[in-house]
Amino acid sequence: MASTRERETGDRVDEEGLNFESKRQRSSREVEVRKECPYLDTVNRQVLDFDFERSCSVSLSKFNVYACLVCGKYYQGRGKRSHAYTHSLEAGHHVYINLLTEKVYCLPDGYEVNDPSLDDIWHVLNPRFTAKDFEQLDKNKQWSRAIDGSSYLPGMVGLNNIKETDFVNVTIQSLMRVTLLRNFFLIPENYQHCKSQLVHGFGELTRKIWHAQNFKGQVSPHEFLQAVMEASKNQFRIGAQSDPAKFMLWLLDTLHADLKQSEKNTSIIYECFQGELEVVKVIPNKRIIDEKENMEDQSDRGAEQYASAKETFLMLGLDLPPPQDVMEKNIIPQVPLLNILKFDGETITEVVRPHIARMQYRVTRLPKYMILHMRRFTKNNFFVEKNPTLVNFPVKNLELKDYIPLPTPKVNEKLHTKYDLIANIVHDGKPGEGSYRAFVQRKSDELWYEMQDLHVSETLPHLVALSETYMQIYEQQQ
Repeated sequence: MASTRERETGDRVDEEGLNFESKRQRSSREVEVRKECPYLDTVNRQVLDFDFERSCSVSLSKFNVYACLVCGKYYQGRGKRSHAYTHSLEAGHHVYINLLTEKVYCLPDGYEVNDPSLDDIWHVLNPRFTAKDFEQLDKNKQWSRAIDGSSYLPGMVGLNNIKETDFVNVTIQSLMRVTLLRNFFLIPENYQHCKSQLVHGFGELTRKIWHAQNFKGQVSPHEFLQAVMEASKNQFRIGAQSDPAKFMLWLLDTLHADLKQSEKNTSIIYECFQGELEVVKVIPNKRIIDEKENMEDQSDRGAEQYASAKETFLMLGLDLPPPQDVMEKNIIPQVPLLNILKFDGETITEVVRPHIARMQYRVTRLPKYMILHMRRFTKNNFFVEKNPTLVNFPVKNLELKDYIPLPTPKVNEKLHTKYDLIANIVHDGKPGEGSYRAFVQRKSDELWYEMQDLHVSETLPHLVALSETYMQIYEQQQ
């Protein structure tokens, strides 16, 4: 029995372009390509699942991995000392696909198979889209049928909750409604220069969610989660519930940092979500206040310092009013969304960190897609509290110009101030114990769907607003 090291070495010899073999040796053993293979009828599409981490089921190596198209298991290499070769002899399974090169081989014979009947497998392994496909994505109303008999709507497929990963699922489902972002990640050539596994993992997940020829009616984000854990150094990980607002901000920041070109600090992330604020900080002058304490005139004039700066944002955090009991009855208060959008340059917000100050905010540039985060959770030294206040918000035609003073548009420029809701994330249950679900809109029919992990069901627009909203994405009307 060959050792693991020998197997890996044999495996590394058998793929073209590797260091253990000279160009002359590779050219002398070119692989025969056949259009037909007598074992193609043994391929079992029912067991094929390309969502999981691409590592050998025996050695756990992620290098040069093949999927057995008969049983669905992953094996390393196809050389005579490889795990795939051994499996072909022991199990009598002969058809394998390289998960990286997408080439199909017959083992132990070793020839390559190029047969049109394998097209559907190639498309599931690596879904492909063209610019023309984008026009149909938001018009398609047809359901797709998977091999397992289940029906699903492309773009509206459920996501596996691997273990307390609902915070990831609702974030992904919400971002899939952002048309510019989706279209960018459907074309791998847009980010082929990028070496980030997180970027490529997000792109692959996007393509699988919107693919109309999947073998099953749901998608597992397992491989994407592996990239998240590595990129975040386990700040966000499988098995540990987290905050979707924190995850959303981290994901957008990280994708931007990985995608931006060195000469320009821009990316598809900033193009979609970046807005600008003017921040005025009012800081009490302690020395002057101390002097006035012994004077008859206790006015604050001259006792404050002002500092103004422009800041960009990807998300706006909104504070909820404190809940109150009315007539000793536990009545959950309600507040209009526009009442907590305190970005008019006049409303004062008190802050204590990094030092006590009063802040004023004014929006100076609106983003194409506006992300709002309702700060429902407050943490003290002992426990986390949840504010149950309901926020009343419009699903369509959120008009900002009447509530937020916006900059004067440039010549021949039209200021777009109306927004439509496209995604709404809600939290159910107690803080630290509850779960997240998302309401998202499908553009082709303007219907709303409730999505909680694998559960996908149509819902009514007015039910979207009757929930403890936690995070929203609004799309600017053009």
